[in-house]
Amino acid sequence: MNSQVTNTLLMVRPRNFQGNAQTAVNNYFQNLGGKLSVAEIQKEALREFDLFVEKLLAKGIEVIVIEDSDHPETPDAIFPNNWISFHQSGKIYTYPMFAENRRLERRDAVINQIDQSYEVSELIRLESWEDKGHFLEGTGSLVFERLQKIAYVALSDRAHIPVIKDFEEKSGYRTITFRANHSVNGKRMPVYHTNVMMYVGEGFAVICLDSIDDAVEREAVVSSLKASRKEIIAITEKQVNSFAGNGLQVCNDRGDRFIVMSGRAYASLDQNQQKALEKNGEIIHSPLNTIEHYGGGSARCMMAEIFLRKKDHV
Repeated sequence: MNSQVTNTLLMVRPRNFQGNAQTAVNNYFQNLGGKLSVAEIQKEALREFDLFVEKLLAKGIEVIVIEDSDHPETPDAIFPNNWISFHQSGKIYTYPMFAENRRLERRDAVINQIDQSYEVSELIRLESWEDKGHFLEGTGSLVFERLQKIAYVALSDRAHIPVIKDFEEKSGYRTITFRANHSVNGKRMPVYHTNVMMYVGEGFAVICLDSIDDAVEREAVVSSLKASRKEIIAITEKQVNSFAGNGLQVCNDRGDRFIVMSGRAYASLDQNQQKALEKNGEIIHSPLNTIEHYGGGSARCMMAEIFLRKKDHV
């Protein structure tokens, strides 16, 4: 049976977390400067990661924690959703990445570990598009409405049409593409990942409609969400800057629903937005300030959803 939410997440415990100059060129949420040393950044990120996982486990959500490797150094390994996605069809997709040092995050050892416990029907590798300079960064770029097989994609330096079309053909998903921007030093600049400004749950969608400057594209997105019977919970660009658009609905093995986000994202929401979300599940929030500041990503980026079926012998 298809589902929009899963009770199992894959997360990567960081070893070398720090600001990544290769991603900062088009991730305007990222800050390379700060008071902390590299060692202190890693220590704080590890503390935030462990607390976050602890909160998820306490609610009965299954978390498969993969330890990052010491070598090669991968400063953004804490964000695995960009290089891999898992589907109820049994398929695993791996994706082409914009930053060269992020391509090192794709580890066969991770795939093999999942394959030992879950039924995998096919591994579909899209990373050959990197040779042509085209990218599509997993569920950072693709925001799935899994029941309707729709993927919302904000076009950017990390989401290119040729790869989107390839993904459509291989997956059977229909994609809705648009341009999303936010203000950076008085200029409208592309949002680097779709999942920074929107996420989709079973009966709702959180989205910053103000980021979609083109009225026709904005209406196409709204119409699609309404056709899927989603309550639209609108957020502002200021809230996007606090990662309020970077959330995820999950469940536990009892079927309880939860909305997961960072502490900063939760604090940015007004009471009406919080109440609208709480109709769809209990909100879990955890402080991720260091990870957000230096990595330019938040809670949703840290979670790769596993929709594969467990093997009988496990």
